[in-house]
Amino acid sequence: MRSLLAWLMMILALPAYAHDAATGWSYDAYCCNGDHASGDCQTIPSRSVRVTRNGYEITVGPGDHRLVTRRHDFSLPQSNARRSRDEEYHLCLFPNEDTLRCFYAPDMGY
Repeated sequence: MRSLLAWLMMILALPAYAHDAATGWSYDAYCCNGDHASGDCQTIPSRSVRVTRNGYEITVGPGDHRLVTRRHDFSLPQSNARRSRDEEYHLCLFPNEDTLRCFYAPDMGY
């Protein structure tokens, strides 16, 4: 019992971090609602993203993001994308799967 109490105290004493990408960099707190455990931000497959002259066309379905239960099509101007720090695409959905909160894209090569 004493060890369980000590373990709980250590867990509760840990600092709160914004949700982290799998490669270790942190998503902006606004994008993931500042909640480390929410799971609303994550990497999505590159096949889900199409770059167009108007920005990005993002199509995700079940299996592409842990919150997605049906197909979604999002359009986003390039100026609204945030910079990915690991050369992957990342999608943040909040407060539900219907709302694109933030989109991270890698730098484009020219």
